[in-house]
Amino acid sequence: MVAIGLSAGGVARVRFALSCLWEVMAGVRVLRDPGRHAIHLPWANRVRPPLAGAGLLDPDAGLLRQLVPPAPGYLPDFLTPPPAGLSPDLDQELAVLRATPPETVRAQLDLCPGPRPAAVAALYADPDAGLRRLAEEIGTYWRLAVARDWPRIRAVLDAEVFHRARRLAEDGAAGLLNDLHERVRWEGDALLISQRHCAAPDVPDGRGLVLVPSVFVWPSVLSIAAGDVPQLAYPARGVGGLWECPAVAPDALGAVLGRGRARLLTALDAPRSTTELARRTGLSPAGVSQHLTALRAAGLVVTHRQGRSLLSSRTAVAEALLGASA
Repeated sequence: MVAIGLSAGGVARVRFALSCLWEVMAGVRVLRDPGRHAIHLPWANRVRPPLAGAGLLDPDAGLLRQLVPPAPGYLPDFLTPPPAGLSPDLDQELAVLRATPPETVRAQLDLCPGPRPAAVAALYADPDAGLRRLAEEIGTYWRLAVARDWPRIRAVLDAEVFHRARRLAEDGAAGLLNDLHERVRWEGDALLISQRHCAAPDVPDGRGLVLVPSVFVWPSVLSIAAGDVPQLAYPARGVGGLWECPAVAPDALGAVLGRGRARLLTALDAPRSTTELARRTGLSPAGVSQHLTALRAAGLVVTHRQGRSLLSSRTAVAEALLGASA
């Protein structure tokens, strides 16, 4: 059990953030042991061949693979610096990673058990050069394994933040924190995390906490107490349907609303952007926008801003229509 001190002052500084690096590190862990992450098997089976061709899965040469052990092994904290906000940018996060002080790199590598592989030993000997190599590997990994799916992943993460914001407004901090994951609960002045192989110290009042929703961290949680502000990465809602084909709109509803609008309502099982809706339904972005305008006017859809994105959601009336037609 990990206990992170989180009094009322600390709760006031809890914030959400999205991170490309968290998805990279958690995704590599999925590839190390896909049997523990069955939901992501369709993704893992698709990206493994190109990653292997690029040498990123080579157990003897790939620095990224050597630094990310199978669960529940220790993941060096410098691999996931605290993300800045809700507009994740891989290049910006890599710049922070490359700027990690050499003494921090060495201190955290000293916590890794067992002998150091050659690539990790080279990172320890020359952190500046090693971090540059690591950043290049991460960039290649992102291009081959994540970039294609990033719009749908981002839609799930944006929807998660929107849901949690509503939960906070309706139920307060206790309702929010106690609903993050079955292994996480807030009692008194501490956030308790049922997590093995972690010795996170208490967080003094005022430091707060960064909550990082993630798709690839499923089904577990990961916590980091190093640095100025601790982090907790937890599985975002909607991960279960991330790699599934969109549901087919009921014929009866299509006969009333039109097939395009019925398909949009069916695809709005979570708040989604126009781009994501176009990808899921096969409609053009312009067509999606036109249909959404009509659905909003009919009281079937509402739209809200999340960062730079506009996300649309079904209303209770739309839910009733879908339920009745099904």
